[in-house]
Amino acid sequence: MEKIKLDINSVLKFVSEKEIRQIESEEATKAIDMVKNGTGEGNDFLGWYDLPSRTSMKELDEIIEVANDLRNSCEYVVSVGIGGSYLGAKAVIEALNNSFDAYTSTSKGAPKVLFAGQNIGEEYLAELQEFLKDKKFGIIVISKSGTTTEPAIAFRLLKEQLEAQAGKEAAKNLIVAITDAKRGALRQLATEEGYRTFVIEDNVGGRFSVLTPVGLLPIAVAGYDIKKLVKGAVEMEKELANASDSNMAELYASTRNALYRAGKKTEILVNYNPKLHFFGEWWKQLYGESEGKDHKGIFPAAVDFSTDLHSMGQWIQDGERTIFETVISVEKSKSEKLIPSDEANLDGLNYIAGKHVDDVNKMAELGTRIAHVDGGVPNMRIIVPELSEEYLGQLIYFFEISCGISGYLLGVNPFNQPGVEAYKKNMFALLEKPGYEEATKEIKAKL
Repeated sequence: MEKIKLDINSVLKFVSEKEIRQIESEEATKAIDMVKNGTGEGNDFLGWYDLPSRTSMKELDEIIEVANDLRNSCEYVVSVGIGGSYLGAKAVIEALNNSFDAYTSTSKGAPKVLFAGQNIGEEYLAELQEFLKDKKFGIIVISKSGTTTEPAIAFRLLKEQLEAQAGKEAAKNLIVAITDAKRGALRQLATEEGYRTFVIEDNVGGRFSVLTPVGLLPIAVAGYDIKKLVKGAVEMEKELANASDSNMAELYASTRNALYRAGKKTEILVNYNPKLHFFGEWWKQLYGESEGKDHKGIFPAAVDFSTDLHSMGQWIQDGERTIFETVISVEKSKSEKLIPSDEANLDGLNYIAGKHVDDVNKMAELGTRIAHVDGGVPNMRIIVPELSEEYLGQLIYFFEISCGISGYLLGVNPFNQPGVEAYKKNMFALLEKPGYEEATKEIKAKL
């Protein structure tokens, strides 16, 4: 089977290959060893590193068994979580789903996966509950602590509704908790109520958790092959385990850091397939939360081309030259659609009649990359043979290990997120949560 590939040729007019290779040989090789051997900052959160190869068929079968129970019992399954407990599963499901899946009817064994707890939108929750009021639904609740505000609110509401609709005893079999092994409010509740549970390992941070039950259970409920997803990740784990000139994770991390040092402060992840929109959202969290600290970091942005060429294209082509692009290029479309000929030809498209729509998309991609490079925007290209579970598994692991290497090249701890707590403290203080009395006084004085 093929593997994903990395092409940096369009970067070399901005930073030299010598410069990139120097970073790779002198710094990236050390960084990958720090990740591999756990000798760098944040080494207590490296459980993701060998996770794919550690994941047994037995563990996957257990996830699939629970997923199938939910699939056979529910029309809809609500996955409750935020950040890494939401984006990974959403990214994979959206990449593999029919684009109009939400508009098709449910059937036994094929529930729709919905998401909640990723916001505090009152209208969103009200509309979700209204939608579910006459539906057979189940809940996957994902939280280490069980006290994170956004998912805790959503779960409290949905649990109450499910118990009212299905009965308290039946509801217990329709709720699955993914949480800490021993600690926390959700662990306590799951134990008391007898919910089926899966464990979030202490050494796997949320943004690296898509290949744990956090991501795998919702993906399996959606009907996709998690064994193939993990298989793809295992292939990349083996491929990228050792420092070498051919290690594309090293090369990607070294290239983006060479560009950063040359004044390119923002990386834009580009796709030409709308199914990859949420993959960009997952990638933004992975890199933003890992690298944005100590007043350093490459700002992660994402666009969907060619759609965003008609909204962001002008800025990218002709704005500040502090950006670079990484293009995810999908080689093969799963569908075939030929452009028809039209006798009147009022739209002038007969010159491409008989061509595949994807052929036109490929030329749009190539033409845009050339234009952007000519306009002063360095471009990297990640080539993905097609959108499938196995290749997505490869892509996920590639970005994860590249992120660890890149963070160490930046000189930060890629595996903590100290800044995330500031808004929580302020919110709790404003809500006058017990235990935050002094913080409440302080913040009210600022108002």
